[in-house]
Amino acid sequence: MNKYQELTAFVAVVEAGGFSAAARRIDDSQSSVSKAVGSLERRLGVRLFNRSTRRVTLTDHGRKYYERTKPLLEEMEQVDGELMNSTLETSGLVKIATSSTFGRLHVLPLVPKLLSLYPQIRLDLHLSDGVRDLLADGVDLAIRISPARHPDAVVKRVATTSLVCVGARSYFEQHGTPTSPADLAHHNCLIYNEMNEWPFTGPQGPFSVPVSGNLSSNTLETILSAVSAGVGIGMFNRASLVANCSIRTL
Repeated sequence: MNKYQELTAFVAVVEAGGFSAAARRIDDSQSSVSKAVGSLERRLGVRLFNRSTRRVTLTDHGRKYYERTKPLLEEMEQVDGELMNSTLETSGLVKIATSSTFGRLHVLPLVPKLLSLYPQIRLDLHLSDGVRDLLADGVDLAIRISPARHPDAVVKRVATTSLVCVGARSYFEQHGTPTSPADLAHHNCLIYNEMNEWPFTGPQGPFSVPVSGNLSSNTLETILSAVSAGVGIGMFNRASLVANCSIRTL
């Protein structure tokens, strides 16, 4: 039994005038309250109450202990209440991290509404294609469109998206259009974040195709810009694509 339970039971007995009334006051059993007070007395090595069949009164030690501990218990309850209210108010610094393109397309448009709904928060938004150490960077929420790599992360799937190969009409007019994943080996495939094997699913199940090209980058914006300009073919999550009439999905 912890000290807080002992102290709560002791104060309840003092203020209720007995063990039965104290149990009703704190919504507990009389035996539990009696055990808590007995544990407290054994730990302190003093008797806190004079007990009789009709009434319970404080000893001199009990009176002194109550006068010292009652303010402490009240302060603890006040702190608990303040923390509970602060969580309801949703205030303070909130750090959110997400990838650059996805964040620009889907997160940034929501920021004004978020700040309007929760005016007490201070938002620190990081848009980066690099993988962050969430704990070291103090990130509260990371929005990712790839599997979570941090073993201690609490992950919740909010949506699904598929991978698609895309290219510009100008590229296909000059180099032809692939008719199967195997044809990608003969095309200029632009590599994002060292992803040089592109995954597919066929009648026999999942498989991958090794690809290569004359441009690689750790930023999705770079690859998307080059694909739009007709440099080569790229693979993207659908959620990261922008509406662009010059890009064609295979």
